[in-house]
Amino acid sequence: MWIDITQPMRNGMPNWPGDTPFSFEVGYTKQQTGSVNIGRMTTSLHTGTHADAPFHFNSEAETIEQLDVNVYIGDCVIVDCIGQEMVTAQSLAPVDFHSAKRVLLKTVEQPSAAFPETIPVIHPNVAPFLKERGVILLGIDNPSVDPLDSKEVLAHHKLYEHGIHILEGLDLGHVQQGLYELIALPLKITGADGAPVRAVIRKKLIE
Repeated sequence: MWIDITQPMRNGMPNWPGDTPFSFEVGYTKQQTGSVNIGRMTTSLHTGTHADAPFHFNSEAETIEQLDVNVYIGDCVIVDCIGQEMVTAQSLAPVDFHSAKRVLLKTVEQPSAAFPETIPVIHPNVAPFLKERGVILLGIDNPSVDPLDSKEVLAHHKLYEHGIHILEGLDLGHVQQGLYELIALPLKITGADGAPVRAVIRKKLIE
């Protein structure tokens, strides 16, 4: 059975301060058109569950439609990091990755109902540690892998330098640490710095 780990897109959901908030409305009703309802939405591409393209933090790097979809499909390990203010290579060292190339970090019990003031963050030394284990995708259940006030976004850059792509804003509150299959495909938006994702997982038996 597939398990949804996506935040619902809804009016009033938390968004980065200053970003375009998510908004959905029925722009034309069936009564108006005579045949169908037609919805429309506006949003920042970094609201809710989303993928960062390297172009988000590097103007010379790939945009979202240029990324290989295979990065976002395959075995993943969910790691329980609740209680850690900073996730480091040392804190991940005891984890058995079961050769999975995707790692999702559970750092909170559930997504915040409001945009958080502080979040657990990823130490830059996580990037070379994960690369050594063949990891190509890191997911987090918070708005960012870096401190919310960071301008250097060092973890973003280090992950990219080590060939690791980023998912943010996952909802992992209802799932346990372990090995899963992951599908988390970003929308194919030409030239975009990121894209909304519908992320689902399925428990996988450890052989």
